[in-house]
Amino acid sequence: MFRDRQEAGQKLGIELEKLRLHQPIVLALPRGGVPVAAEVAKALKAPLDLIIVRKVGAPGNPELAVAAIVDGDPPDVVLNRDIVEAYSLDDDELRVLIARERPELERRRLAYRGKHPPLSLTGKTAIIVDDGVATGTTMKVAIRALKRRSAREVVVAVPVAPPDTLAELACEADWIVCLNQPAHFRALGYHFRSFPQLTDEDVTSTMDEAARWQNAGQRRKREHIIATKKQRHETGAEK
Repeated sequence: MFRDRQEAGQKLGIELEKLRLHQPIVLALPRGGVPVAAEVAKALKAPLDLIIVRKVGAPGNPELAVAAIVDGDPPDVVLNRDIVEAYSLDDDELRVLIARERPELERRRLAYRGKHPPLSLTGKTAIIVDDGVATGTTMKVAIRALKRRSAREVVVAVPVAPPDTLAELACEADWIVCLNQPAHFRALGYHFRSFPQLTDEDVTSTMDEAARWQNAGQRRKREHIIATKKQRHETGAEK
């Protein structure tokens, strides 16, 4: 059992460091994945970004996903073809269903990102982080969308998930890092001592804090480079 999401992220960061991944970018699934991902990004000294997914429900059954929209420029639409065929949905019907969900995706994008565009993943290692996985539906959609965006590798990193779900995700992702794989999964919150519901404000405050320490780290790096160049110049002048 994890103390909270932050502890889970710290432990995930330790395991991910061992993989020595190429140019990692950490992508949080909001809301629950954000505090976990922030700790992972700190451990890896990697950029932190979001991957926002909005489910498109079936007609008369909104909990059953016929597709999902993944925020991006442009957004990705990933179809659940089995459900599309089961409901005999044609292209026009799909377009109507998808269009209904776009305003909520846009609202979340503006609430969580503001004016900051998604980071480029071309040639990078994308690490998708959540606070746990139950069915894996959202995670599968995220993996497929990131592969379309030319990520070098896609890694799934979660504190806890059932073994059968991980087996399905292993067919989609390049790497899976999961700290706890209970045979009897129960509810996700059962595996944390503290597991509060998070708000949009929790997401934005965590992302703002991450941006501050990332900017500070980049500033220190630039200062170090300048100081090193100056030292080399002065040493050369002395000679």
